[in-house]
Formats: sequence, C-alpha cells, structure tokens
Amino acid sequence: MKFGVLVFPGSNCDHDTYNVIAEITHQPVTFLWHDSEDLQDVDAVLVPGGFAYGDYLRTGAIARFSPVMQSVTRFANAGGLVLGICNGFQILTEAGLLPGALMRNSGLKYICKQVHLRTETTTSAFTNQLKVGEVLQIPTGHMEGNYYCDPETLRELEAEDRIAFRYATPQGEITAAANPNGSLENIAGILNARRNVLGMMPHPDRSSEQLLGSADGLKIFSSLLAHGTAALTSR
Repeated sequence: MKFGVLVFPGSNCDHDTYNVIAEITHQPVTFLWHDSEDLQDVDAVLVPGGFAYGDYLRTGAIARFSPVMQSVTRFANAGGLVLGICNGFQILTEAGLLPGALMRNSGLKYICKQVHLRTETTTSAFTNQLKVGEVLQIPTGHMEGNYYCDPETLRELEAEDRIAFRYATPQGEITAAANPNGSLENIAGILNARRNVLGMMPHPDRSSEQLLGSADGLKIFSSLLAHGTAALTSR
C-alpha cells in the first residue's frame, strides 16, 4: 500500500509521518509537494501537522487553495483515503472535505501535552483495529484545536456515527476537565459522510513507537493498512 505525505511551506510533522510509514509499518511512501497536482498513484494521502503557509489569514485557509489540495479533493471525492492530523485537520475543514471549523483554544494558549482519546467508532478505515470505548494516549500540540459545528451538523455527526474520537479521562469518561481546548462535545476527530476522510487534532504520528512515550497512535495507521490491504487484495 503506497502512502503520500503532503509537504507545505511550514509543515513540521511531515518527516514524523513519513517515518511512521517507512520505518514502522514498512510501506512505500513518498512526499507530495504542495505546488504539484501529481499524487503519484498513492493509495492514501496523509496531511501532516505544522503551520502551512505560516497559518496566515486563518489556519489552513491558504493551504486549501494549493495545487496539491485540488488533487486531494478529487481523490477524496472518488473514495480515496485521506487522514489529516492537527494542521491537516484544519486544512481539511477549510477545503470542505470535513464539516465544521477549528477555532482558537478556549484558554487562548498553545497546548502541547499528552491527552487521552476515547474511541467512538470502529467502522472506518482509520479505526477498524480499535474497540469502541478503547482509550488511547496521544500527544497534542496546537493553538486552534477547538472544534465547532452548528447544531444540525452535530446531529448528523452523532446520528451517522461519524465522531471518531473524543477527549476523555484515562478511564474513558467524557468530562470538561478532560477537554484541553474547549472542543464541542469533547470532539477530537471526525469522519466525512463516506467515512474515507478522517481529521483529528492529536498526533498519532508522534505516538507510534514506545520510545516516544506511547505507541497507541500506531493503531490508527495499522487500521489504514489493514483496510487498504484488504481493498487492494479484492481488486
């Protein structure tokens, strides 16, 4: 299964994400430059964290118009797998591939720490190796991670089982104290309607080997690999 990692001016987690695929899952992976529309026949696109285009105007707002994102939009609309992490999540909402928006953290401070996520669904390409209710420890690092959507969109996300992760206590309780940034309903990650696009604020790329303090994030990449391998085998 071939992966592509987007690179924007200001990306700072592209090599972290690349390393997970190349050195831990041992899959083919290539960097995809922001100014090119060529996705190089990848099977999945990873939109990494960072400060794309310096986060000028609004986080992710400029990256949304880059040539590579035009191709990613077509790829996703055709059913291709896309995972956006942190700044990547912000870019996906700006591009309209995911609903809602990411606002300034409720405390108006940059947050960089380990958080806990409760798995809300396993029926997706990104969570099929998890269990509903399973708690993951994954680090987060962001200034604009406060997820918001209108009430109708929230009802749709809940009714269609499209909330992938919620911030929780280590015991899996959804509390205000466990919410690091003020996100609506403790939402940490969501899926699109076709379930082939996931955006999440915490960093599975920074928690895919025990050396970093947690390997829980690897389960998300393993889910992608399991789903993609099955799809490729059935062709």
